[in-house]
Amino acid sequence: MFEFEKPMIEIDKKIQELKKISSESGMDLNKEIEKFEHEAEDYKKEIYENLKPSEKLQIARHANRPNFLDYVNLMCDDFIELHGDREGMDDRAIIGGICKIGNFNAVIVGTQKGSSTKENLEYNFGMPQPQGYRKAMRLFRHADKFNLPIITLIDTPGAYPGITAEETGQGIAIAQNLRDMAKLNVPVIAVITGEGCSGGALGLAVANDVKMLEYSYYTVISPEGCASILFRDATQSSAAADALRITAGDLLELGIIDECVKEPLGGAHNNKEEMAKILKKSLISTLKKLSKCTPEKLRKQRYSKYRKMGCFLHE
Repeated sequence: MFEFEKPMIEIDKKIQELKKISSESGMDLNKEIEKFEHEAEDYKKEIYENLKPSEKLQIARHANRPNFLDYVNLMCDDFIELHGDREGMDDRAIIGGICKIGNFNAVIVGTQKGSSTKENLEYNFGMPQPQGYRKAMRLFRHADKFNLPIITLIDTPGAYPGITAEETGQGIAIAQNLRDMAKLNVPVIAVITGEGCSGGALGLAVANDVKMLEYSYYTVISPEGCASILFRDATQSSAAADALRITAGDLLELGIIDECVKEPLGGAHNNKEEMAKILKKSLISTLKKLSKCTPEKLRKQRYSKYRKMGCFLHE
């Protein structure tokens, strides 16, 4: 339970006590129980409607938040994983392949986190190496060749910062993805499902339509990193999170993203099936819209979208 959810503990205790009394005594306390359950639901809604950015950050990083393979299994049919960058490595932090979502055949690629220590070691905690970005670009070119729309699902604290990643071209691998994704002739949809941090996220996010789940975040630097630089104190990350404007609501208002996708009450980790259902509906709706666009229009729209970011109009 999150710190900001603790006030609900007392209401939950009262509900459990009434249920116990009703069960042991045979008294009909359904009305009282129902009243407290409604109060708990309303209170939870109020809490989640007024979360601070630092609190949304906690939800985005929840250990049980749905990962890439969860969404693939719940949203897609006939998923066939494609491995390797064809240069010597299969980076497990990025997974991708061909699938069917609704009536659309598509290529789906995303960063993968684990749900246990063993899995996190396999997936490198969702931090891709250069070979992962090269694998992703290989799949994007495959989609372009066979006229398949592309969906990317992003949940990463950033690209892997190790020496081996730098030695094998981390910076240029991400830069080439940015360049080449801008040239693709097929629809590209990117979804920030949890953490969308730094160039590690952007390397999969040059898209015609960028979505964020309600409690995800998207930023050039983590709040902890920002606080370490600006305040020389990583514990000031809450202040940094407030200042950075990294939440879906802020970024929608600033025109950085195109849609904030609502999550089930309490966050996606509380109901993975419902979250996948909501996201699938949003993706199919966008695919229908973008599938009507010509390759030239898709390229121009994508280019224009990113050129406008950071522009200020003076009256």
